Amino acid sequence: CGYAVEKMSKSMFNVVNPDDIVERYGADTLRLYEMFLGPLEQSKPWDTNGIDGVNRFLKKLWGLFYKGDNLTVTEGEPTRDELKSLHKLIKKTTEDIPAFSYNTTVSAFMICLNELTALKCNKKAILEKIVVVLSPFAPHICEEMWEMAGFEGGMVTAAWPEYDEAKCVEATVEIAVQVAGKIRGRIMISADMT
Repeated sequence: CGYAVEKMSKSMFNVVNPDDIVERYGADTLRLYEMFLGPLEQSKPWDTNGIDGVNRFLKKLWGLFYKGDNLTVTEGEPTRDELKSLHKLIKKTTEDIPAFSYNTTVSAFMICLNELTALKCNKKAILEKIVVVLSPFAPHICEEMWEMAGFEGGMVTAAWPEYDEAKCVEATVEIAVQVAGKIRGRIMISADMT
């Protein structure tokens, strides 16, 4: 669209063929990108510059399942931080889908994936639920990951995961220390401290 905010039209020579995007990035990337652009009810300028970020997100998700050609999903018990990240995602997605807030849901997926990548999480109990929650947004890659990871049953028949509010609570809170109105430091304390 260039710098001007304008609608796609043949007369403006700014039409983007979705088949070209699908051929280059895949259908799931296009679906996620369209949802990530902003609220559905608002008009948005089409720009393919941001589609690379969504494609990197899907590749990063694939990296939790595979390292090269080797499946890395383990049977380990999830940690508190991994469960917190998962349950926050399930809660956000469960609340946003009926409200058609798909852009904030895709953002929540990216935040969750960054947290799980930092935790080096590749646990089956976490990844299985993430695939189910992401499947309405990126069904093709989710079906592939489900099948290759050997999760039980079919993905389309898997129950929507329930979130546990207690697992969404932060264990620690950051408090800013101010002297004379200027921040002099920050401390982390337990969230249940009086």
